[in-house]
Amino acid sequence: MRARSAVVAGLASAAVLLIGWHAGNQAASTPGRSATASAVPPPGTRTPRPESSGPASAGPTTPGSSGSAAKDGTFDGSQIQTRYGTIQVQAVITGGKIADVVALQMTDVGFRSGEIDQQAVPMLRSEVLSSQSANVDTVGGATYTSEGYLNSLQAALDSANFKG
Repeated sequence: MRARSAVVAGLASAAVLLIGWHAGNQAASTPGRSATASAVPPPGTRTPRPESSGPASAGPTTPGSSGSAAKDGTFDGSQIQTRYGTIQVQAVITGGKIADVVALQMTDVGFRSGEIDQQAVPMLRSEVLSSQSANVDTVGGATYTSEGYLNSLQAALDSANFKG
């Protein structure tokens, strides 16, 4: 009985070490991140997205108001590689406005990634449709999903010549 307890304790210790090693490897292999990265806000919390360094506008613009008008149709965004898988969205432009955003491919590394996507993607879609732009805040706790989603969307909007 005592030998069995020792074996079980040894296996449990080995499992904890392996999990810690794996987590450390993932953090170390991510460029610009360390194993002691700052705390992650809980999922569903909104965090501001950095503004682009492009020229400031003189006031509000309407879709298609600068340059040539946006093309109506369905436009696939780029496939964006993230730490947790590939993200790709599709933008539907109707009457010079974003009518819909469809997730074609979402992150797929681990169960938690899918849970985060289920919370973050509807929030991102709603914000994009309200603002008629890919320049919306990321969802706290879903940074990789948010950035991948919004970058793929921006590529789709660019191919539609959409200026939101």
